[in-house]
Amino acid sequence: MRYHLRDLDTFKKIMESPGQGIPYTVRSLADASGVSRSQIGRLLTGDIDKLDVLDAHAISEALGVAVLVLFIPPVTPKSGHRDSEHNIIRKE
Repeated sequence: MRYHLRDLDTFKKIMESPGQGIPYTVRSLADASGVSRSQIGRLLTGDIDKLDVLDAHAISEALGVAVLVLFIPPVTPKSGHRDSEHNIIRKE
């Protein structure tokens, strides 16, 4: 299961000013979260916009925010799909 990054600018701002008050670098966030530096770097450059659920939770926890602040979980087939603004479209 992969979580979609909600907004790159929000991710960058939270890295610069996390709940703990000390800005994160790619390296320090990787160390704090256990997620590889390459994955975090690729998120920051926009090369990727999805992460494994465990990595999304680890990054969010390290930054001191709820996972849903940064990431959008996948929609199950029974509940529908998301439009371009990530609103759920229910199946009829």
